[in-house]
Amino acid sequence: MKLWPRGGPGWAAALTALLMTVGLCASIPAASAAPAARPDFRLPFACGQTWQLQTYLGHAPDDKKLDLYRVDGPTLGATVGASAAGTVTEFFEPGGLEINHGDGWFTVYLHMDRIDVRLGQRVASGQALGRLGLVGTDSAHLHYEQLYDTNGDNDGETDEMVNPVLQGTEYRLSPNGPFPQVTSTNACGGGGGDPEKYWVDTYADATGYADADCVGDSAPRCAPQGTLRQGTNYVLCKKWGDEVRADGSYNHWWLLTDLDEVTPGGQGRAYVSAYYLKRWGNDEAKDNDGRDIRTCA
Repeated sequence: MKLWPRGGPGWAAALTALLMTVGLCASIPAASAAPAARPDFRLPFACGQTWQLQTYLGHAPDDKKLDLYRVDGPTLGATVGASAAGTVTEFFEPGGLEINHGDGWFTVYLHMDRIDVRLGQRVASGQALGRLGLVGTDSAHLHYEQLYDTNGDNDGETDEMVNPVLQGTEYRLSPNGPFPQVTSTNACGGGGGDPEKYWVDTYADATGYADADCVGDSAPRCAPQGTLRQGTNYVLCKKWGDEVRADGSYNHWWLLTDLDEVTPGGQGRAYVSAYYLKRWGNDEAKDNDGRDIRTCA
């Protein structure tokens, strides 16, 4: 057998062949795979809101766990949105959930007093997850983590936490500060991307239809498309249509949105009546911040 000088051309290949011959090659550990590309994580709040990123001594690890406090409005009661698209995989205390974003990436959200998604539900970036409360804390804030599954068990664990990257910036906070203030670009739309989203509270489940003129119409085009579940949801625009009336309340506006549940053969994007808006009355169609929802083109 021809041998190459150690370190010379062909030496590594010859050594591997020799080890395979004597059954020792399996003892050579394989190189660890590099982490998959991190998703485009955004601040987990509605577009345009500004939040301060904080940590404290003993947060363990202090530089990776974030506590988020709103700067331009109340923290208590704020709607938490998905940091990126993914699937809800776990609920836990206090008021928390985990999202699997694929390729080993996970995010964790804590201290919500209401959760508006279901296990196994697929969520879009910015989609409402729940409402911030005083669950497991005396000071309203969102506890937020990013994790990468290094052991391959398809779960995000505390010891797999990484320094968070939000909107292209990596944060390694110190309990001594400074504490940056960041404005959300989550689901802002524009520039040919996703349309602007308006966040609204609905007080009951609502049936979605392909258009705004389907009340009492049994034509195939007016077949129910699916259901928008009660809670905090986003809508894209409004359209004037058939009146929905009950107990003296009424509304002619219909809201275009993405349904939570789609009937077989239905389409996921459909119109639901603004009658179901929790915060507004007759023939009103505004979001939770009081903004008029734009009219559909």
